Formats: sequence, C-alpha cells, structure tokens
Amino acid sequence: MTVYLVRHGKAGERNAWKDDDVLRPLSGRGHVQARGLVDVLDGAQFDRVLSSPYVRCMETVVPLAGLRGVAIEPVDALAEGAPLDDSVALVRKHAVNGAVFCTHGDIIPMLLEHYATHGVDVGPSPQWPKGSTWVLETDNTGEVIASRYLPPPPD
Repeated sequence: MTVYLVRHGKAGERNAWKDDDVLRPLSGRGHVQARGLVDVLDGAQFDRVLSSPYVRCMETVVPLAGLRGVAIEPVDALAEGAPLDDSVALVRKHAVNGAVFCTHGDIIPMLLEHYATHGVDVGPSPQWPKGSTWVLETDNTGEVIASRYLPPPPD
C-alpha cells in the first residue's frame, strides 16, 4: 500500500508570529496549496488522514479530508521534533491500508534518511519544500520499499 507524506503548505513567517508556534496558520498561498493537494492526490488510495497537531498541518489537509469524508487525526509522532522511532512506527502501522500524513520540514528528511539507509532510493538530492508530497510504497509487512517525490501544487 502507500503512505503519502505531505509537508504542510506555506505558513506565515515564524519570526513574525508572536503566539505559540503550534497555532501559526497557513498563509494565503498555503491555503491555495492545501486546495491543490486535492488534485495532487486525485486517485490516491487511503482511508486515514493523520496530521501533526500544529494548525498549519491540520489546515493543509482540511480540503482533502473534507472531500474524502475522512476525519483528520492529530498525532504527536508527526509534530516538529518528534522522535524518528515514533514516526517510523506510525508509517509501519498505517502502511497496510494507506494513509496521508501531514508533517514538518524536520520529520520528512529524517524519515527519508532512515529509509535511504535501509536501501530505499530517495534520489540523489531529495527535497521537501512546503506543500510537497513523498509517496512511500510499502510491502505487505509495512516496510517502505520505494519512494517518489511529488512537487507542491502551484500557489
């Protein structure tokens, strides 16, 4: 099956945000990217949408979850600073039925590096700009066996 690893859309500037960073929302461009994710994942098979509890991640998957009629499940293993082991376990747990994960710019490279060290080809110079998606193909045990990059939707 497949896990779709989405980096949240563009958000307001971190250094200009005066409140708790967990509450920092998407920018206008980020909302456009969130709506574009519907087209990026058109035809994708999954039955769960999991997200970092950060507002910008939750907002990124709202249009997709709404269209598919699936609840967004906040999960700490996708939050900024989450331990690698927790993120890997989450992929393994949800790989069998397929899922969309929305997370941050520290979690995605950590996961990609982990899978690369286990023989998965992530390409010569993997990237993870805001709004992009990594498609993680798994075997029937939940192990990632292949990956593919999808660029962010136009904003």
